[in-house]
Amino acid sequence: MRNLTLLTDLYELTMMQGYFKTGNNRTVIFDAFHRKNPCDGGYSISCGLDQVIDYIKNLHFSYDDIMYLKSLNLFDTDFLDYLSGFHFTGDIYAIPEGTVMFPREPIIKVIAPIMEAQLVETAILNIINHQSLIATKAARVCYAAKGDGIMEFGLRRAQGPDAGIYGARAAVIAGCIGTSNVLTGQMFDVPVKGTHAHSWIMSFPDEYTAFKTYAQLYPDCCILLVDTYDTLRSGVPNAIRVFKEMREAGITLKKGYGIRLDSGDLAYLSKKARKMLDEAGFEDAIISASSDLDEYLIDSLKTQGAAINSWGVGTNLITAKDNPAFGGVYKLAAIQGDDGTFIPKIKLSENSEKITNPGNKTVYRVYDTNGMIKADLIALTDEVYSENDPLLLFDPVETWKKTLLQPGEYTLREIMVPVFKSGVCVYETPAVMDIQKYCKKEMATLWDESKRLVNPQEVHVDLSKKLYDIKQELLHTYGQQKNNI
Repeated sequence: MRNLTLLTDLYELTMMQGYFKTGNNRTVIFDAFHRKNPCDGGYSISCGLDQVIDYIKNLHFSYDDIMYLKSLNLFDTDFLDYLSGFHFTGDIYAIPEGTVMFPREPIIKVIAPIMEAQLVETAILNIINHQSLIATKAARVCYAAKGDGIMEFGLRRAQGPDAGIYGARAAVIAGCIGTSNVLTGQMFDVPVKGTHAHSWIMSFPDEYTAFKTYAQLYPDCCILLVDTYDTLRSGVPNAIRVFKEMREAGITLKKGYGIRLDSGDLAYLSKKARKMLDEAGFEDAIISASSDLDEYLIDSLKTQGAAINSWGVGTNLITAKDNPAFGGVYKLAAIQGDDGTFIPKIKLSENSEKITNPGNKTVYRVYDTNGMIKADLIALTDEVYSENDPLLLFDPVETWKKTLLQPGEYTLREIMVPVFKSGVCVYETPAVMDIQKYCKKEMATLWDESKRLVNPQEVHVDLSKKLYDIKQELLHTYGQQKNNI
């Protein structure tokens, strides 16, 4: 594994030295969370925890790291000596990968001495922000396809190798049936898929010969790209000719054969191609489409009755083109006092969305009797909930909006899990395809109204009464101090 210890902002290290010099290394709590769902959507998908785990496990300053930091002439010898023996000793809790999540609830919670908690901020945000963004985008694309297979094939347009590798992993977790990225396939044991390029067709004397040769090489996965010259007059007829010859030669056309469209009016061409294939006796042939697709275009093509049942999505997925950043933040929530208890801390802002939730928190998911998400509840870790008791939910902003759930009307699940305890990893990451199955189940608990691509219904994220009261007390206290300045 790569050592990503210096994958951090300089100010994390200068603050660390400040804490070191002043002897201030109290245990603190930081929350990583996001304030807004990507693409103005109704949900997000948690992703990236596996790489965070690898990062924490390999967190150490090598000799070369220390020598580089020394060359900056910012850090004293005693602090560099401390870094040479550095390792993470804290606790980390997280929402598992593939989980549906919502704004303002902790995705990752770090409980550690402040020097350690400060150092890991940048890398955690870098990893979680990117992979959660791509997973969320992929989930939207898969939802728009309404059960059709989505293949991720954006590697050549990704912002570098890591974005391509881990973006493809995130896309598969969120529902893509495979990726064109062979390295991702090798690293994470996920399906790799692909057809051929226009250059394959152009390298032969004619289209028919190109198709026939490809079919001879790959009879079990024969998808032919039909738009190099003329889709309806040349491409589809030549593909049909090859399929007929395969059938006449006794070759069984396996599930997964068909054609791919990569340009033109995809709705019109697919319907015409479908008719031609059906009339030739190839009713089960796949019609795959690519060409700068995203969830909105797929949804539009579905509405137009396009006869496409397999989709290749590249640039707009792997880059999340319409929403290039996830926007997760990492904020101090509590500092351990001399008596060992945590003192809640809050960040104020003129923008109410940027006011943080204080204290040592966890997240409960509230389900109705059909297993659908009713709300999420952010509560303090020392609060105890029982499904045998009534549960009062209220909007933390418009507090008059309340719902009282009686026993038997709801179930609860704590969605944050321990990942590191005292610096030791206690969590085993499932295989990617198992995370995909889990994510599919998670998506099934989300109402269609919240999965809408445009103007989705918001899932309420509520605060417990105890947490709400602490937040209001801190707001009042700091408000009074501001007025006294």
